[in-house]
Amino acid sequence: MSRHVCTSLVYASLCSAALVGCNRHDTGVSGTQPAATRYAAIERIAFNRRAAELFLPLFWREDANANGALDPNELAVLTGFPRDEWSTWVDDSGRFTEEFSAAYERMQQADPVPADASEQHRLKLIGEELAQGQPTLVANDFSQASDGEKNFLNHMLTVGTLVERLYARQNGVFGMAGQIPENDPASRAVFHRNQSPFCEAPKTESDPACSAIAPKPPRVVGLYPAELQSDSGFCAALEKQPNAKQLMDHFSIVVAGDKPGSYRAVPYNEAYRQEMEAIATELEAAITGLGDDEAALKTYLTAAAASFRSNDWEPANAAWVAMGAQNSKWFVRIAPDEVYYDPCAWKAGFALQLARINPESVEWQRKLDPMKGEMEGALAAMAGKPYKARDVQFKIPDFIDVVINAGDQRAPSGATVGQSLPNWGPTAEKGGRTVAMTNLYTDADSQATQAKLMASVFCRNTNAVASTSSREQIIGSLLHEAAHNLGPSHEYKVNGKEDDALFGGTMASTLEELKAQTSSLYLTDWLAAKGVFTPEEVRSIQVRNIAWAFGHISRGMYTADGTPRNYSQLAAMQVGAFMKTGALTWKPTEPAANGTDQGCMEISFDALPAAIESFETTVLKIKASGDKASAEKLKADFVDAKDEFAGLKGVIAERWLRSPKASFVYSVRR
Repeated sequence: MSRHVCTSLVYASLCSAALVGCNRHDTGVSGTQPAATRYAAIERIAFNRRAAELFLPLFWREDANANGALDPNELAVLTGFPRDEWSTWVDDSGRFTEEFSAAYERMQQADPVPADASEQHRLKLIGEELAQGQPTLVANDFSQASDGEKNFLNHMLTVGTLVERLYARQNGVFGMAGQIPENDPASRAVFHRNQSPFCEAPKTESDPACSAIAPKPPRVVGLYPAELQSDSGFCAALEKQPNAKQLMDHFSIVVAGDKPGSYRAVPYNEAYRQEMEAIATELEAAITGLGDDEAALKTYLTAAAASFRSNDWEPANAAWVAMGAQNSKWFVRIAPDEVYYDPCAWKAGFALQLARINPESVEWQRKLDPMKGEMEGALAAMAGKPYKARDVQFKIPDFIDVVINAGDQRAPSGATVGQSLPNWGPTAEKGGRTVAMTNLYTDADSQATQAKLMASVFCRNTNAVASTSSREQIIGSLLHEAAHNLGPSHEYKVNGKEDDALFGGTMASTLEELKAQTSSLYLTDWLAAKGVFTPEEVRSIQVRNIAWAFGHISRGMYTADGTPRNYSQLAAMQVGAFMKTGALTWKPTEPAANGTDQGCMEISFDALPAAIESFETTVLKIKASGDKASAEKLKADFVDAKDEFAGLKGVIAERWLRSPKASFVYSVRR
């Protein structure tokens, strides 16, 4: 692809030919403006990368009229950035403003180079950090919505800002962004994208000089006393405290106690009273103007506001599960839920997801609802004693089209494409609610990147049945989330102990995700036997599932501070186990499907179903019996072993990391 300009000195690496995602949903401004001479100096991909490094809320969606120039109706203004008002960039007549013209000129200018050599090096790393992200747009246009819905949207966007502030407190980085000078937009962009000053991309996360703030601050979360975190074994030490159950509670932080060496738990609504009260007030204000057709949504927002004040999340969870595709056009989840960001994997991170219900949900629910009991029976039979099949009451996933993600739901790269919540409590025990996100990675550029990645690792025969359509991804996600409600889950107990106590927080999280993802593979074949999928569809779905594992393996098994990456580790366990049985074979002398790379992975579609069932049985038995030793052996064999498979994981990572990962940005026009 040709490139007209990329004049940045510090961020020259941003001029790679990697693709940039673009949602084709039209959210631009009506009207056009002659732009061939004024706004044709930067082609689309370079424009979006340059806007990212200058921390500008601008995204060129597509060259709709193929004139090689940016027109006002092709621009998206990104939500959650400084100066994210549409009127800043496009005036009421649909023409670019003077501020946009000035920004466009700035995009063509070289960045100043600091005199200090260490600062030059830091900025170079910041540029490399940004270059590993691929700005990918999620755009929605609500300009024709009712006044009540616009009021709802405005307040929910404010809630998103408050959730990000609350999540920053949990991560121990609140206020740090103010240390970044205004004339350092790239560092501000990294801080915004990563929600911290720390580099998160695979090639730069371990470099001690890579930081949005100089000097680099220590990595200390706001969930535990700072002095305690200097000991890498502090989680295990807290587990030995006499009040360990309270300290491990999901909805509290830990502070020093009255006696030396003692600690106590402080509930979220006390520790974060100001932010939680502000969120509750906004949720109540969001209800105003919603009609009777959104009674379920109003009930949930009211219950959620009360839960933010009380720290009792069960009433909100119950109201949330009562919502669905049949009684609301909206999907909202506002709560503390996942624990992956916490080094101890105990404390639930605050998150917001706002979306629209996709009506295709109803068709999949019609297909799969009658089979839930059979699915549970199949997994229970493999799990064995002491687990017994339950009367599962969970909902088959709703399909949702994302509007915005905030807090723990907004990742630096990639995004959650399915979720089953809540994780704990009576509502979770009854089955909770599951969702699959259907408008992520669906743009043409993301699909082209996916095709390029798969062709670099798979052999020709395997790659011939690979698909980049959204359907395979959605099915994999749908079954993954359904499986969280099947078999032994977080709430299941062995000898009175839940999985956190049986396996430790991080291993418990990895095992639960391993169960869900392996069950997704197993249920694909199981449903094919029921006539839901054809053999051809199964092969395409399973290739995509294996490719999903490659993507997570490429991220590495641990973060820079040594925290296990749950998905990466489960992906390594799956791929390693399937290779051990011969269902996957690395052919070192055979060229990959792209014809360039030497060595490729072949899938034996005849052997894969049995390999999946065998590994599924292993994982379910581990969870059903609380077998920590076998869980640790999986980790030792496939995650930590310095063997031939470790080298292969490096090959997969090298190829997968050639293309930057999707970094989702959001545009909400209203």
